Amino acid sequence: MRNLDKYKGVIPAFYACYDEEGNISPAGVQALTRYFVEKGVKGVYVNGSSGECIYQSVEDRKIVLENVVEAARGQLTIIAHVACNSTKDSQVLAAHAEQLGVDAIAAIPPIYFHLPEHAIAKYWNDISAAAPNTDFVIYNIPQLAGVALTMPLFAEMRKNPNVIGVKNSSMPVQDIQMFKQAAGDDYIIFNGPDEQFVSGRVIGAEGGIGGTYGVMPELFLKMDEYVKAGEMEHARKIQYDVNSIIYKMCSAHGNMYGVIKEILKINENLDLGSVAAPLAPVASQDRPVIEEAAKMIRDAKAIYLA
Repeated sequence: MRNLDKYKGVIPAFYACYDEEGNISPAGVQALTRYFVEKGVKGVYVNGSSGECIYQSVEDRKIVLENVVEAARGQLTIIAHVACNSTKDSQVLAAHAEQLGVDAIAAIPPIYFHLPEHAIAKYWNDISAAAPNTDFVIYNIPQLAGVALTMPLFAEMRKNPNVIGVKNSSMPVQDIQMFKQAAGDDYIIFNGPDEQFVSGRVIGAEGGIGGTYGVMPELFLKMDEYVKAGEMEHARKIQYDVNSIIYKMCSAHGNMYGVIKEILKINENLDLGSVAAPLAPVASQDRPVIEEAAKMIRDAKAIYLA
């Protein structure tokens, strides 16, 4: 069996960091990385949905990953999402990630064209072949990618020895059970939907990767602690409050990641810039939502971390 312990736990999805001109901010990337090291999370998932990767160039994504690796100094498990719509670009990012020594690479399926499963498998295997010494994580997010990881496709991908598991962001928690039951203990299934962190863990996920973890990592770490201890009532209480915070952040006019960055500026003194177009930046009418969500996080930490 493979040693998957380095992937088990709370792994925030890394946020895109921009300067005032909207370019990647190496200083911002390094500051956010150090923040995660200080918070004690297991690792980071870089250049995924929360990293706004679909709106960034190959060069942008290289700069982000290089600065994460530099600032982490081996203290975080690093999973680099490398998928682009072009196989060639994805392979460039995969090879670059392996050269930097990341723990794993990950990829969504190609979007826009609805490809047959054998073409999706070839796409993933071609990416993996560009990083032959690096673990590979399948990213299942059908509500955005437009295609779901089926059990036959998962079985086909398990023929690749580099495949170690699935980041499952589909909404039914039953999918986690199905993937875990089929793959067994030699594979890891990550819970994706943040609102289902506890339920996903209970049904079989051994770790979580999520886009709102980074704005309140202490709360997800506390839930993780309670889940591991079997104290589900305590974990559920935190989950309910976390979900209320998520719903509040999603109620803004601007994009949720723009809201999150503003909250991090208020609560953690981190300046990560705005979001990449065409994502909607926060608007003036969002200030009450931002301030309220920031306070909700502070209040929850005061209750559960006392």
